[in-house]
Amino acid sequence: MVERLRWGILGTGSIAHTFASDLAFSDECVVAAVGSRLQSSADAFGAEFGVTSCFDTYEALVDCDEVDVVYVATPHPMHYSNAMLALDHGKPVLVEKAFTMTALEARDLVAAARKKGLFLMEAMWTRFLPHVIALRSLIDDGVLGEIVTVEADHGQWFAPDPSSRIFAPELGGGALLDLGVYPVSFASMIMGTPERLTALITPTMTGVDGQTSMLFGYANGAHAILTCTSRAHTSTRACVSGTKARVEIEGDFYAPSSITLTTRNGDQRHTKFTHQGRGLHFEASEVARCLRESLGESDVMPLDESISIMTTMERVLKLHQSPMGSRSDEFNPW
Repeated sequence: MVERLRWGILGTGSIAHTFASDLAFSDECVVAAVGSRLQSSADAFGAEFGVTSCFDTYEALVDCDEVDVVYVATPHPMHYSNAMLALDHGKPVLVEKAFTMTALEARDLVAAARKKGLFLMEAMWTRFLPHVIALRSLIDDGVLGEIVTVEADHGQWFAPDPSSRIFAPELGGGALLDLGVYPVSFASMIMGTPERLTALITPTMTGVDGQTSMLFGYANGAHAILTCTSRAHTSTRACVSGTKARVEIEGDFYAPSSITLTTRNGDQRHTKFTHQGRGLHFEASEVARCLRESLGESDVMPLDESISIMTTMERVLKLHQSPMGSRSDEFNPW
């Protein structure tokens, strides 16, 4: 690995633009190449970010000697094949969330990376933001006591256009994979895999989930109350409540934010955090750290947890039986 980690960006959509913009705030990473299915799209991206290695195939990108690591920024259904392509060319990979479309794909991808001895990570950038690191420290230090409830919601309004990616089944549309992955991953970070879950799902005009509310139950009696919707811009807040105190995260909880700690007797402490850009450069720095230390995965976003998160979301979506109505169900995966 060279002094500055050279990124090859696979895809030229909005998240790819955000990632490339945020790398400007990192002194250890640089955009070295971009790959698209259209040369014009790759060239436009390269002109915007000063990238000269612009390719009209993903194969050319992952085969480029100037690329140290690949960032997969394509729609969900392409994550598995695009990430596998990079691994097959010996490249470490950061894969946008949702990690894959199914738990089976997630397991296969992880197995391939481990067999090849290559780094792989899900791009859940929230994990690496300063306010989330502070939250984990409070939990680890016992400041909150025993965790009782985790709450998180993520709702955005999208114009009801059947051709839009968020509504298109063939592009992995639906509120859960696009928006709900943030609350589900947030709960997983704190509580792990739920023992039980219940979900209520309302479909959109195309049949994909438009609004999903979930209730997770854990062995210690704790609950996670999670919601996502593509029908309204919600408060996008999160709260972790324990026997000693609670922490509230202002919206958007999944992006750079501030936190308020409230103790059982009502004392409060508000903490703000400074940041630049949107905050995706923090996850890029984690990738750089792991590669410097020759690690196959990050202990902050472990691969087995990415598989668990995909398994949980897959089980939630299995409750979505009919495009004509919503359904509530409950099951125990054990």
